[in-house]
Amino acid sequence: MNTPPANPRPAVPPLDHYENFPVASVLCPPRLRVAIAAIYHFARTADDLADEGDASAGQRLDALARYRADLLAIASEQAHSGQWPQVFDPLREMVHRFELPVSLLTDLLNAFAQDVRYTLEQRRYRDDAELLDYCTRSANPVGRLLLHLYGVRDELSLTQSDQICSALQLINFWQDIATDVARGRWYPTQQAMAAHGVQDADLQPGSRSDNARQLIAAYAASARTLLQAGAPLARRIPGRSGWELRLVVQGGLRILDKIEALDFATWRTRPKLTSADVPLMLWRALWMR
Repeated sequence: MNTPPANPRPAVPPLDHYENFPVASVLCPPRLRVAIAAIYHFARTADDLADEGDASAGQRLDALARYRADLLAIASEQAHSGQWPQVFDPLREMVHRFELPVSLLTDLLNAFAQDVRYTLEQRRYRDDAELLDYCTRSANPVGRLLLHLYGVRDELSLTQSDQICSALQLINFWQDIATDVARGRWYPTQQAMAAHGVQDADLQPGSRSDNARQLIAAYAASARTLLQAGAPLARRIPGRSGWELRLVVQGGLRILDKIEALDFATWRTRPKLTSADVPLMLWRALWMR
């Protein structure tokens, strides 16, 4: 298996590569940039171990297990293996300086390993409750880690953070459905597909299935409701962090707009954010209620 590059790649906008993790933007509080970048590179490298290259499922799971061992080693102030120094050297300092909850970092690794296993076994999610349970590991830890850094610990904020992160994860699924289906990863649940009369062939690139459009439309509406439920958190987070969260929320809502503009046929065309969307997102962020 190829090891991660020595110089981690730069941060990317929300809903790209390691989705739901906006990092080191101009709005990020300067005192937290190093910590956020360390968490980001931890998550992104683990994502690459699970997804990138041509390694077998067994090799991916083995790499993730070794990666987890390094995380637990630095958390207990022991030496890591040295395989990923660009990740664990900075992360070690941040874990101890900010007392980061290591369980949230291991939750992310559990989600990556689950993706590998489900793909290997061609396993499907039975219903939306099971899919949302996956989001508690794949997405929600990100928001909780950021709230921890911001010093926000109340239950309402944690709940709204989970709503935002789960919604963004789900939006990413419906945005990337063509790529995921091609790789054998099925996030539309068996229950939802059956309810809308959707067959596997309906989500292939050449399909013009109305049933599939209705499925994605229902999923998009549900994600919008969830994202809007969590959005008030952005108004309670003070300063630059709150403004960054406003833009994260608006990025998700803008992707939903683009999904709708495609008549929900995202298995044929992938919607994405561009620089042309930024003015509208900024305007909407300014007037968020």
